[in-house]
Amino acid sequence: MNLLEHQGKQLLAQAGLPVPRGRVATTPEAAEQAAAVLGCRVALKAQVPAGKRGKAGGIVFADDPAQAREAAAGLLGSELGGNAVDAVLVEQSADIARELYASVLNDPATKGPLVLFCPSGGMDIEEIGARDPELIRRLAVDIRTGLTAASARALVEGLGLGERVEEQASAALLTMYRLYRTVEAELVEVNPLVVTSADDVVALDAKISLDPGALGRHAELVADLVPDQDATGTELERRGRDLGLQFLELDGEVGVLANGAGLTMTTLDAVTHYGGTPANFLEIGGDAYTKATPALRLVLDNPRVRSLVVNFCGAFARTDVMTEGVLTAIEELRPELPIFFSIHGTGEEKAIRLVRERLGVDPYDTMDDAVRAAIAAAAPAGKVAG
Repeated sequence: MNLLEHQGKQLLAQAGLPVPRGRVATTPEAAEQAAAVLGCRVALKAQVPAGKRGKAGGIVFADDPAQAREAAAGLLGSELGGNAVDAVLVEQSADIARELYASVLNDPATKGPLVLFCPSGGMDIEEIGARDPELIRRLAVDIRTGLTAASARALVEGLGLGERVEEQASAALLTMYRLYRTVEAELVEVNPLVVTSADDVVALDAKISLDPGALGRHAELVADLVPDQDATGTELERRGRDLGLQFLELDGEVGVLANGAGLTMTTLDAVTHYGGTPANFLEIGGDAYTKATPALRLVLDNPRVRSLVVNFCGAFARTDVMTEGVLTAIEELRPELPIFFSIHGTGEEKAIRLVRERLGVDPYDTMDDAVRAAIAAAAPAGKVAG
């Protein structure tokens, strides 16, 4: 989940990284007033969760308040990268001598924070990497010790930036890392981090993506979140996110409920392997089993679903507890489609007994058998499942 630029800049400024003076405007009149207060040449920047706004016409410059009003009138109500422009950031135009790139992000390879710094900014890091990969400096940070001042300074030295800029750039990295840890972000990116003609380092842009799993600990930021337009998904997927469920709607006919992302993916692979097509990704591990009724409703509200596989495998998680939740959901929603169970692990004897007693069916001995049965049940009349 992303913060808009002005929201990210507010956090950066509060943490100690300089940003240009600016005001948010939602009407042309407000943009004109903001430009008058700033009293300088301004940039009007569309506030949408999309990159490359400059190339798409989402950043317009104005030399006076009247031009700012005109520019805002053109931006507000338009669409940029599939996002409606509801607000613009009216910001003092920067005196740019050089553009840098800096970010702190989650690194799957090292399972910890990764700090990136590059003396060429103003473009996507992928473009920089493709053009001059050796320019990008990387530092995997040990989460136990954090980013040190010496390590931050080493990232910016030897690039011809000069002593004053090196000092400010390394301080910017430390500030970004502290903010990354404080708000439990997945990404804190400043592109460009500019050097002015006075050798001051300023964050000219800001992209901060927060970890959805940590939002409960940061209620003060939740109201400012903006979902990526590409991730808004279908109506069912939006409902799933609102429920805190990991749900993806797919194109098939075999619905899937499983505990844990790994087992869910394995079940989807099995459905595909045996000639079926999965209808969804939906895992109800952890405490998600307490949401079994809305989870099952998500699956059933997909009109393509013709059968359902429930696949539970528990080690620390108890399969009897998860099965109890799903059975209660089935009894409440009374689905008419056939349901096929595979249950193994902690509490499986009780779980299997519950399915027999309350539904009058036997779980299958293996996941493969349950999947094949579900595929056969979902097949159109006259078609033999593979």
